[in-house]
Amino acid sequence: MESGGSTEVELFSYWRSSCSYRVRIALNLKGIKYEYKAVNLVKDGGEQKSEDYLKKNPQGFVPALAIDGHTLCESLPICEYLDENHTGDRNLYPTDPFLKYKCRQICEIINSGTQPLQNLAVLKKIKVDFGGDMNEWSKFYITKGLKSVEAVLADTKGKYCIGDEPTVADCFLVPQIYNANRFEVDMTQFPLINEIHENLKELQEFKDAHPDVMPDAPKDS
Repeated sequence: MESGGSTEVELFSYWRSSCSYRVRIALNLKGIKYEYKAVNLVKDGGEQKSEDYLKKNPQGFVPALAIDGHTLCESLPICEYLDENHTGDRNLYPTDPFLKYKCRQICEIINSGTQPLQNLAVLKKIKVDFGGDMNEWSKFYITKGLKSVEAVLADTKGKYCIGDEPTVADCFLVPQIYNANRFEVDMTQFPLINEIHENLKELQEFKDAHPDVMPDAPKDS
């Protein structure tokens, strides 16, 4: 799949990876055309563990973004790189220093305090080694994280997370909501998040990044 035509930019992605989802949104917001390279995380032990892919990302995670002659890993620094080195259609960060901090705060609540606790590797460990309930574990930590995001949004929200222009905070929030719905989190307790999400769902850049429209998404997804 290509987003907007042929280009040398390649995104190594898995359809349901929230970290890949973030970068897809960011690329779309910046107006950067890219070629989608599917990495199947569950087939035959995971294509991300192959020798070839580990050369791109030694951690064996997605996404990896080949751009400007470099291969970039980790969604947050990828977004920072895109904003600093590609003017594009939009800025991913506010120019005001305090609002930029708030944007980063939202990202970090999700990036370090929520998503890692409900990713595939952690859930397998919880179930196989400790006999835990993966769904209940995920619901607990996603709910905890989104409560923190909701509190921050009380001071920053406009139409989107930070005022009336989409930022990297929105790139991180939407995939986390997707995961929350997967694990049947009660979203009625987050009115600010829900309002922002409804607004973001109308943006084409977010629609085009949705997991269900990715070329490697199962047909019944």
